[in-house]
Amino acid sequence: MLTVSIKIFPHGVGMDLPCYATSGSAGMDLRAAIDSAVVLKPMSRYVVPTGIAIALPDGYEAEIRPRSGLAFHHGITVLNTPGTIDSDFRGELGVLLINFGEVDFILERGVRIAQLVVQKHERVTFCVVESLDDTRRADGGYGSTGIR
Repeated sequence: MLTVSIKIFPHGVGMDLPCYATSGSAGMDLRAAIDSAVVLKPMSRYVVPTGIAIALPDGYEAEIRPRSGLAFHHGITVLNTPGTIDSDFRGELGVLLINFGEVDFILERGVRIAQLVVQKHERVTFCVVESLDDTRRADGGYGSTGIR
């Protein structure tokens, strides 16, 4: 298990730390660290503070992903999904939510707003070539694997 350092900002004191809801969960719940309710009107967006910063080791990244219940029931999702947290970022994690629903959505302190998934990643270098190896799909684009 990976250990990650976490800093709690004053407005995050007293809130639950990100945690897994079940033993099989891939993502940890992030919560809104706001002092008073925020009304998210239809088609409006808001960066929700989480009250935390993390220090990921080199070779890891964290992704901020939507919560399916908020999306299904209210039309609330993470606008830049997945949002990437790089290993050298030390600022507060913010979640860019948008309301695609038809009614106002009220954000309150402590509500679960997104999931945080931490994973390893590889760094790559590119090697310029004249041609690429052939595959069955070749240059078939969007939807090409579902046509036939």
